[in-house]
Amino acid sequence: MSYFDTTGLDLPSMQEELVRDRIRTLHREAEEHRRAAGLQRLQRAQRGAERASARLRTALLRLV
Repeated sequence: MSYFDTTGLDLPSMQEELVRDRIRTLHREAEEHRRAAGLQRLQRAQRGAERASARLRTALLRLV
């Protein structure tokens, strides 16, 4: 009998499941990162639009 007797558990399949779980976790983290980056881009664009709108209002007020 081996010291690492798995008593019915298939050690390679357990390792494969751990690897698959890690891959799923990495995919999930990557998706969260993409969402966060997209949100940051959206917020920057909104701030840029607000600044442009303020500049336009100022320019229009100068014309009046």
